[in-house]
Amino acid sequence: MDAKNKAGLYDNDPPRRSDYTVNAQQPFNAEPPVDLMRRYYVTPTEYFYVRNHAPVPQLDVHKYRVLVDGMVIKPLKISLHELKNKYEHVTVMCTLMCAGNRRTEMASVKAVKGVGWGNAAISNAVWRGVRLCDVLREAGADLENPHLHVDFYGVDLCVEEKYRKGYGSSIPMTKAANPNGDVILAFEMNGEALLPDHGYPLRVIVPGYIGARSVKWLQSITVRGDESESYFQRRDYKVFLPSVDWHNVTEWWDRSPSLADLCVQASITNPIPGESITTGSSYLIKGYAISGGKRISRVDVSLDGGKTWEAVRLFPGEQKGHADRYWAWVFWDYNVESFPSPCQVVCRACEYCISV
Repeated sequence: MDAKNKAGLYDNDPPRRSDYTVNAQQPFNAEPPVDLMRRYYVTPTEYFYVRNHAPVPQLDVHKYRVLVDGMVIKPLKISLHELKNKYEHVTVMCTLMCAGNRRTEMASVKAVKGVGWGNAAISNAVWRGVRLCDVLREAGADLENPHLHVDFYGVDLCVEEKYRKGYGSSIPMTKAANPNGDVILAFEMNGEALLPDHGYPLRVIVPGYIGARSVKWLQSITVRGDESESYFQRRDYKVFLPSVDWHNVTEWWDRSPSLADLCVQASITNPIPGESITTGSSYLIKGYAISGGKRISRVDVSLDGGKTWEAVRLFPGEQKGHADRYWAWVFWDYNVESFPSPCQVVCRACEYCISV
């Protein structure tokens, strides 16, 4: 595909806000202003971060169908109307986070490839749709088989797939079939139909997993015996030994597991990098924490680079008891009465199982 035709693919992308931090123009990847993150526990749709791997598809909802096939007894081809009218609707609050969130921080330690995200490639929304497990059950999939995988492909044709296939990714059947895993096929976001940048008319929401598994513009759902063959499952979104780099990564791709569950982590939103704070002044440090579903039990802040720590005040959001279904982020604050100098502010989060 020549450069002229490639540029034309993006001519029909939707308009976006001018105050986004744009990390890549084509395909569009952008995050909202950091100072807006803590204003809203549920991120307004217009400020939700955007992570695209291709031009935004133009889909006619009246002709749209999603295919359910593979290792099933009864393959399905379902319209959005049938999906909405045949299956029970459920609502899930879930924070999505790009696996590359805070990559610019990583790049300050070691050069890495990928979109250079700050710490705002994360947003929280209320999603509405139908349970994936209900659709798989209707198709006759073996929901009890822990060795199976559920493979999703979108309509968006990606350069990494030589423009022949859409973005693809998969999750284990153990996650897909578990009603408490809350995986849904979502058609609404914050009470409205999905916007084009966020997967209209239908997308997958996989709570507690990296955002890369929540495939947008859903085209197909395939039950298979191994994980997706997609580039984005087999040749991206993996973590290696420190000694592995692009010159020797080839032998490690198939030996390394694909990223799935989110790890517990915390991030500071205020102060922002480079912000000037007067020595001896008071300051309210703010941030967020997230996990793969376990409840955040504590967040700590250090003003001396990790030598000493203090616990912060948590704003936990949803209350679900001891169920491991905390899919939304936690906000936190720490009031400094007199800012020291020198000072290095760092933070950490703990789950109830004491993972840090």
